[in-house]
Amino acid sequence: MCLAVPGKVTQIGDRENDLLMGKVSFGGLVKEVCLSYVPDVQVGEYVIVHVGFALNKVDEEEANRVFEYLDQMGEVDELRG
Repeated sequence: MCLAVPGKVTQIGDRENDLLMGKVSFGGLVKEVCLSYVPDVQVGEYVIVHVGFALNKVDEEEANRVFEYLDQMGEVDELRG
């Protein structure tokens, strides 16, 4: 199944090929993500990510709620490894 998941922006890097890139943590698993669709995002904020692209910002409460649902479905381990 392919779905968008929340993650916490831990680093905002330089533009690569005109794309704003950054590091996003998904419960400890850190991935490089394109942040171009959310150019005003700040380190510490949460974003919804789908196939390597942050689509929009989300508050921490909503992000935690999604992780709780994923955990209940047994999908959190799949995200981490």
